[in-house]
Formats: sequence, C-alpha cells, structure tokens
Amino acid sequence: MKWDDVTLFLLAAFGCVTLLLTQVSEVLSKLPKIIRAWRAVRRELNGGEPSDSSDPEERGGE
Repeated sequence: MKWDDVTLFLLAAFGCVTLLLTQVSEVLSKLPKIIRAWRAVRRELNGGEPSDSSDPEERGGE
C-alpha cells in the first residue's frame, strides 16, 4: 500500500465523519420543534383543547 492510498483513504474517512456529524447536528437542532409539532397533532386528534401557553413557538410565531 502506497502513502497516496493511505492519505486518500484518511481524507475520505474524515470527510464521511464530518458529513455524519453535520447531519446529526442538524437533526438534533430541529428535534424540539418536531416534538412540539407532534404534541400539537396529538392534542388535535384528542379533541383539540386550545392551549393557554404563552410560548410564542407553540402559537406559531418564532
């Protein structure tokens, strides 16, 4: 095995790890909003009592 092959393999491996970490970070940053949306769907399916929350994100604003 030549050093060029080792270098290219290491670059490819680190590129894949970086891509994986970036994707995991994106999913984790959006997870709270997904959970709030899922709770709103469940609330609507169970009869839909409006919430008295003062949280602007639950009311639809950001």
